[in-house]
Amino acid sequence: MLKARVARAYLDVNREPWELDPAMFDEALPDWVNTQSPRVTAGLGTVARIVADGQPIYRRKLRFAEAQIRIESIYQPYHAALEQLVEDTVIRHGRCLLIDAHSMPSGEGSSGRFRRPPDFVLGDRNGTACHGDFTGAAHELLKSMGYSVTRNVPYAGGFTTCHYGRPELGRHCLQIEVNRALYMDERHYTCKPGYAKLREDLASLLGRLAQIVPETMPSQAAAD
Repeated sequence: MLKARVARAYLDVNREPWELDPAMFDEALPDWVNTQSPRVTAGLGTVARIVADGQPIYRRKLRFAEAQIRIESIYQPYHAALEQLVEDTVIRHGRCLLIDAHSMPSGEGSSGRFRRPPDFVLGDRNGTACHGDFTGAAHELLKSMGYSVTRNVPYAGGFTTCHYGRPELGRHCLQIEVNRALYMDERHYTCKPGYAKLREDLASLLGRLAQIVPETMPSQAAAD
């Protein structure tokens, strides 16, 4: 298990390493920085410009060195650790399934900006990041537990899903977005009574996914 211990408003590890908004900085950014991505345009680059309700985070312009320190001291070690976990798993088992887990706002207390999403959104980059048996099994199990589930709408998967999901090499990645209303009071950041049940259900989900080995799913050995 790998957990990012900093808020995504401070540094978002589910972005490319250098997706930065030039309007946030008091100097010109290097040419190799990605300043044109849709995430940057939306204010949600590697270093975000706004929070979820659209409010700006900073009162001043940042220096590029500030972003560079965050990326080099947090982002790069995080992905180095994640890449090592993936490689170790592939070496040991011939394949791996990476679950990229996130929470998503329910729409409650968000000034009406968000329409209430389903309980879960499964993102597999429209079938390109992991074998469909994983996504399908997750979908059916969550539905059987009474949850509402969608696939790839409104979240198809971010950088992590796209970067690490290589089904043809036995590397599968499934993004799972969990509606915060299932387990927390979003205004006061306190747990709801449903927290314990959600934990049990997610443990069951992971156990089920760990049992899936489709006959059509290649391993790294087969790819080699």
